[in-house]
Amino acid sequence: MKSILLASAAIVAGTAASAQTVGFSQIGSESGWRAAETTLTRQQAEERGIDLRFSDAQQRQENQISAIRSFVAQGVDAILLAPVVATGWDSVLEEAAEAEIPVVLLDRLVDSSDELYLTAVGSDLVHEGEVAGQWLVDNKPEGECRVVELQGTTGSSPAIDRATGFRNAIEGNADIEIVRSQTGDFTRSGGKEVMESFLQAESGNDICALYAHNDDMALGAIQAITEAGMDPGGDILIVSIDAVPDIFQAMANGDANATVELTPNMAGPAFDALEAYWADGTEPEKFIQTESRLYTQADDPLAEYEARKDLGY
Repeated sequence: MKSILLASAAIVAGTAASAQTVGFSQIGSESGWRAAETTLTRQQAEERGIDLRFSDAQQRQENQISAIRSFVAQGVDAILLAPVVATGWDSVLEEAAEAEIPVVLLDRLVDSSDELYLTAVGSDLVHEGEVAGQWLVDNKPEGECRVVELQGTTGSSPAIDRATGFRNAIEGNADIEIVRSQTGDFTRSGGKEVMESFLQAESGNDICALYAHNDDMALGAIQAITEAGMDPGGDILIVSIDAVPDIFQAMANGDANATVELTPNMAGPAFDALEAYWADGTEPEKFIQTESRLYTQADDPLAEYEARKDLGY
């Protein structure tokens, strides 16, 4: 019996020793979508028996760089990075590479060589902007359409790419013009504040549509438009990106018109790639694209709200 217990203990110890440890440097919690991504990443790690070490960067790149260096010092088996901006990562990614720790980017890209990370999991951010822009092309009222734009965090890949995609879609439509564009830092409060300034700078009746780089900024803008005595979704068309639960509630109320989905489950494909790499060194494609979809008021927004409301947003 004693030998059996010793053998069992050895098996358990071996299993514990083989558990993978992953560091996760998250941007912060600037939006409901970001909170859902964090929740789903934790859930995916727990389901797979992965020890997830979490670091909240509070939207500061220097905090992310410090976190990555700490993960390297701890000797983790992999690092997940949702980068707050696209530039300035070469040195710390080289340190991870020298330590032979694979890095997987989540939902955003960096301007570093792709040799410095294993893969990137995300949506085609330019395409997201194109889908939003095409919706406006197809649904704007007759005549001139003056658009205001709430951009994401300056220098971040979503802000850059979603702006590019939207412009790609409206190019050649002389009656659509972006008249004002300013960052709202992906936050609801930022969206409200900037939209208030847009409404003050422009006569409300002169604004045809709002394009927001994420739903949280759109929701803040909806509040500003309502407080200004106007009808969001009617007087001003609203299209945004992410597909968080609250935007579906706004769509059901008629306050928003369309959203482009960005799934918060980036961790599932990321852990799949890491597990294959750990098993036999299989290297994934450098970009693993997730699915995106356009939702409008015709897509039963209340049902979509119910389906998403418990996902951690």
